[in-house]
Amino acid sequence: MIEQFDVIIVGTGAGGGTLARHLAPSGKRILILERGDVLPRERENWDTKAVHGDKRYLAKEVWYDKEDQPFAPYTHYWVGGNTKVYGAALLRLRESDFGEVNHFGGVSPAWPLSYAEFEPYYTRAEEMYSVHGDRGSDPCEPKSNSRFPFPSLTPEPRIKELYDDLKEVGYKPFPVPLGVRLQEREPGAAPYRFSQFDGYPDLTEVKADSHVVGIKHAATRPNVTLCPRAYVERLETDPGGRRVTAVHVVSDGEKYVFRADIVVLACGAINSAALLLRSANERHPRGLANSSDQVGRNYMCHQNGCFIAVSTEANPSPFQKYFGMTEFYHGPGNKSEPQLPLGVIQLMGKPDPWTLEWLKGDKLPGVSVEEIMPRTVDYFLTAEDLPSPENRITLRSDGAIRVTYTRNNTEAYDRLQAKLVEALDKVEAKRGRGKATYLAERLGVSGVSHQNGTLRFGRDAKTSVLDLHCKAHDLDNLYVVDGSFFPSSGAVNPSLTIMANALRVGDHLLRLLGAKEGE
Repeated sequence: MIEQFDVIIVGTGAGGGTLARHLAPSGKRILILERGDVLPRERENWDTKAVHGDKRYLAKEVWYDKEDQPFAPYTHYWVGGNTKVYGAALLRLRESDFGEVNHFGGVSPAWPLSYAEFEPYYTRAEEMYSVHGDRGSDPCEPKSNSRFPFPSLTPEPRIKELYDDLKEVGYKPFPVPLGVRLQEREPGAAPYRFSQFDGYPDLTEVKADSHVVGIKHAATRPNVTLCPRAYVERLETDPGGRRVTAVHVVSDGEKYVFRADIVVLACGAINSAALLLRSANERHPRGLANSSDQVGRNYMCHQNGCFIAVSTEANPSPFQKYFGMTEFYHGPGNKSEPQLPLGVIQLMGKPDPWTLEWLKGDKLPGVSVEEIMPRTVDYFLTAEDLPSPENRITLRSDGAIRVTYTRNNTEAYDRLQAKLVEALDKVEAKRGRGKATYLAERLGVSGVSHQNGTLRFGRDAKTSVLDLHCKAHDLDNLYVVDGSFFPSSGAVNPSLTIMANALRVGDHLLRLLGAKEGE
């Protein structure tokens, strides 16, 4: 079966879902291909054992590390992609992230476009994803021409106490911008209580993920076709190798071929690179769009880690993802230390018993995880990951994905963690409590939630894969709107930048198609 469309979008995560909604009102024939199914709304969505113990929603896939050892990636194949389980923290990259920055581990390169060119798209993405925040409270917040669409959420009492304590001892916490659709609820409805949110699917669909916000809106249009359970095996080009002429798909065991004037990849930085490598042909022997030999290179996923403070005081908060700290983003603040960037501290959702067991290790001997859980306050730390051509995505001879990755800029993360310990020690002392116990680990190679950088965009076709419109230099009708395009990773969650860029690229595609602008 062969069908012709104006646009094919492969993938439905932060980039694909946003682009689909933006293009849908144009009236152009749009096909959305997603390898996963629609995630069911079921009570297991909020069941900790089902989600984390049984890994009910994780991709059933094996990847390989640089030593060719197998691992299970923390990734999700559903309509909505990884946003179905993300924490919906939607922060902008800082203005400095768009320029060249010196770090402990090296230099982060400048982007080919400035923050000012992304700013209006950040605003539009915040509106689309119903971001709740407090403009001006983030001490290193980039410039904005607008307020957040909605005010920040009300914190739980224990978290508000911690927030106030940090301020009193000299720190500058701020409400993390969160994408939640509270305004979609009917007038007079009972108040909504957040609980199982960060790392869980949301059966209420209050979480502003790209399925609920993007795909569901797009799919109501008669010109839009959503095809779940559709795995794209490869892309085919014309004999000259300049245009993608066919998208080869396997769905429920059957093979299909689809064609479109424009093909857009939004599979995630790892899978988009893998698809291009799988699509090698005579004109593109190293993989599609790979004349620069940059496809799959410069893979970044941040220096991310979990940090758990076990206090003597209980923390009954069902939802604690309220504040973050960015005052160390550009440096430690203390003039006696090197003035190089550290990163971001955020609260995260309550950990599951299996994660807590991993973090506990041999600490607190004789104390069970069940005894610890009611007394934890839980943080997620992010330091910048620097692009390296040797950190890359390749394919094994059997077609499986290999992630060759070595950490860099690790000193920034170490110093950031030390800053958090210092801050929390001051809070405990202020409260007259004994020191908390800290349990901390960095994510390993399987922690791919913040993946980006494998198909960097740029002006020079010799050193980048995509041009400034995120079109492949080597092809006339192939675009990419996931995190692949990042030249550097910054140290904030990448989702909002991916969404903003999808709107930016979407405007270009609408002009190219001669269509009116979408939403």
